[in-house]
Amino acid sequence: MFMSLEALTFGHVAISLAAIAAGFVVAFGMMTGRRLDRWTAFFLATTIATSVTGFLFPFKGITPGIVFGVLSLILLAAALYARYARGLIGAHRGLYVVTAMLAFYLNFIVLIVQSFQKVPALKALAPTQSEAPFLAVQLLALAGFLFMGYRSLVGFRAPAAQAA
Repeated sequence: MFMSLEALTFGHVAISLAAIAAGFVVAFGMMTGRRLDRWTAFFLATTIATSVTGFLFPFKGITPGIVFGVLSLILLAAALYARYARGLIGAHRGLYVVTAMLAFYLNFIVLIVQSFQKVPALKALAPTQSEAPFLAVQLLALAGFLFMGYRSLVGFRAPAAQAA
């Protein structure tokens, strides 16, 4: 038996919001040089679940959401490899930071797009999503993620025991 579209939407949104919240915790940890292993596992798992559940919605053809989901899963596969298979050793630390932050960014961009499509006050500000308020929010998000990504690359280091 298939779940209703309402139930799927609710679950997908709940997982996505949990992934975004965890992403901010993990990004803060990386910026301050802390691994936050449990938060990271939760972030990676919920971000993967966000992409996977996105594929369960009915669609016709390739949509931006499908493209984002595929890109996200590729990025997350690289992040998992760098984090768990390679233990953040050497260049894998940077690979992990970049791929995890990019996957987080893609999830956040979908939140912005969906918010402007579904929240009446935001939809009124940018009904076609080509208006200045929508573009300004996208630009602010990009600037914020570039800052977090840079600070994460600078601040996040592999444990000394593993780096040796």
